[in-house]
Amino acid sequence: MSGKGDPKVQKGPPPATSASMEATERCPVEEVALVVPETDDPSMPVMTFRAWSLGLIFCVVLIFLNTFFTFRTQPLTISGILMQIAALPLGRFLAGVLPNKEVKVFRGWGFNLNPGPFNIKEHVIITIFANCGVSFGGGDAYSIGAITVMKAYYRQSLSFICGLLIVLTTQIIGYGWAGMLRRYLVDPVEMWWPSNLAQVSLFRALHERDSSSKGLTRMQFFLICLAASFAYYTLPGYLFPILTFFSWICWIWPHSITAQQIGSGYHGLGVGAFTLDWAGISAYHGSPLVTPWFSILNTAFGFIMFIYIIMPLCYWSFNTFDSRKFPIFSNQLFTSEGQKYDTTKILTPNFELNEAAYNNYGKLYLSPIFAISIGSGFLRFTATLTHVLLFNGRDILRQSKSAVNSAKLDIHAKLMKNYKQVPQWWFLILLLGSIGFSLLMSFVWKDEVQLPWWGMIFAFVLAWVVTLPIGVIQATTNQQPGYDIIAQLMIGYVLPGKPIANLLFKIYGRISTIHALSFLSDLKLGHYMKIPPRCMYTAQLVGTLVAGITNLGVAWWMLGGIENICDVDALHPDSPWTCPKYRVTFDASVIWGLIGPARLFGPRGMYHNLVWLFLVGAVLPVPVWLMSRMFPEKKWIPLINIPVISYGFAGMPPATPTNIASWLVTGTIFNYFVFRYRKQWWKRYNYVLSAALDAGTAFMGVLLFFTLQNQNRNLNWWGTEVDHCPLASCPTEPGIVVKGCPVF
Repeated sequence: MSGKGDPKVQKGPPPATSASMEATERCPVEEVALVVPETDDPSMPVMTFRAWSLGLIFCVVLIFLNTFFTFRTQPLTISGILMQIAALPLGRFLAGVLPNKEVKVFRGWGFNLNPGPFNIKEHVIITIFANCGVSFGGGDAYSIGAITVMKAYYRQSLSFICGLLIVLTTQIIGYGWAGMLRRYLVDPVEMWWPSNLAQVSLFRALHERDSSSKGLTRMQFFLICLAASFAYYTLPGYLFPILTFFSWICWIWPHSITAQQIGSGYHGLGVGAFTLDWAGISAYHGSPLVTPWFSILNTAFGFIMFIYIIMPLCYWSFNTFDSRKFPIFSNQLFTSEGQKYDTTKILTPNFELNEAAYNNYGKLYLSPIFAISIGSGFLRFTATLTHVLLFNGRDILRQSKSAVNSAKLDIHAKLMKNYKQVPQWWFLILLLGSIGFSLLMSFVWKDEVQLPWWGMIFAFVLAWVVTLPIGVIQATTNQQPGYDIIAQLMIGYVLPGKPIANLLFKIYGRISTIHALSFLSDLKLGHYMKIPPRCMYTAQLVGTLVAGITNLGVAWWMLGGIENICDVDALHPDSPWTCPKYRVTFDASVIWGLIGPARLFGPRGMYHNLVWLFLVGAVLPVPVWLMSRMFPEKKWIPLINIPVISYGFAGMPPATPTNIASWLVTGTIFNYFVFRYRKQWWKRYNYVLSAALDAGTAFMGVLLFFTLQNQNRNLNWWGTEVDHCPLASCPTEPGIVVKGCPVF
């Protein structure tokens, strides 16, 4: 355990500081230049006993809580920002009580229990550990989702060892991708990862003394906003949940299906609806305060086009895909008569498709917004590849031939040159080892996973091809265009009728990319905070192993210990263990794996016309690129980002138009108006405010759950009914009979 920051031994001048840097060496990204410190102290201890102990404890606590909450009817993702805040008083407490004593462990190797005051670099390393707990157990817990579907929905017998291999290899393969792509997505100044600026701002607010005498310090501002957010969340979180979806149009026309389809914030298009709940605003696209304005503008254009133009035309004007037989907004699966699709009627004992039963039971149908959301995924996939090839292809090619020219590095990259770098082969060993264990699983547990060895290799190739272009988009816009649909569509054509194989291919072909981007984001955070690369490597690798084992252990305990978990029909009506997140994963395995894309999107499929969006997505970035070359003086043209425009429809459902619209409005207020007209306030407080809102909401959410909701002490009055739009989920096609809905 190294007490120091592992600086490289070298001759020459001392590490550069901001005072010795030329103005041209400053980061050209204005948001970064305003927030990230341009100095470094290489002598500062990093991998201390305090950092190890608190980091591992926080990692385990977060993974336990996040895994626990994902199985509940009201899932909750607890951000690592809670542990980022809690680490400061605990770290200072340990610095005050631990003795300044050297501890020898093995052959003279040891560490100092208390090397001095608790510092900001220790704090960052603890946060890196905690982020592993968020990645595994929070919104990205896809590996556990697949295992849950296999055990709880398909009732498949699965060994713990096989499950552990699935969880760990997915993460470590992602770590391998991250290591191979560092020079493209971490070192270049253009890859600035906007979401990290909120954490950097919070670190500075917690550790730096604010010398300004005007107004509140950043720490004072943070504590005030934290307290306000904490107190306020009692309203949307418990006392007055209607604030989450304020659908006032439904109050005016309580008996009109059309009005409620238009105005419902929960089951409709959300026209006029809004949310006063920070959790609702940041639920699906993250905090709007950390997203650049040009990205918000692109997303808004796509959102308005899809929700307010394309969807109404498809539903009311053309009845596209027999839309009026189904709810306008739903992620359920339906029969041709508008009833929920019963997948148990078409499944064999070997978890494969019974074609005779399927032909007898009938075709599967989707709600119109679900179908168009899938189509937007087709467009987004090819648009991402084309956009990055045209706008970033030359830079990527240049950087693939040689390392980034140090003469062109900004101050942050230059300061990081003072530390020993992580050899590429360290990451390569992890990558190849994980691939080897994944292939071994295809042979040893071939009946359980259904995915042959060549399917695994296909998944690895897909992940390698798309991780870089998607990383470029996320590193510059804070948006992550997904390709879950594409991964499942590909293997669905190759291995139709095999839902488990489809799940596993998605994990290795898509989810490993998500984990890679999470690791890369943390590497950029370490880059900004001047954490030695080898310390980052150690923290991320150890955190990954600890979080993976804990993640599967908690899930395995819950799946075996809670009777009928995830089985809504068998559970008590008031049971909280309905697993809505994993139900979506199960539905996807039915669409793409069990029934297969050929039946839905093939030449005779109901949704075959959506396939043309692959071509549309590949072509749309071309005219934007041509205009940017023809009119180089027009700096706004390259900011037109087709993948991000298509992202305006991403995640719906389960994300609602109200979630996205409120996110867009909030982001516009802070990252356009405040940034433009109150730049000093934005520089001082914007990211601190984002962190405070996240933390206050999460703290109160946990408190409400353990003190009230977990004890079934729930309120029941007009303000606790979330939407007040009961007719929004009704079909409007004549002759379709659905319980609780009028028949036309």
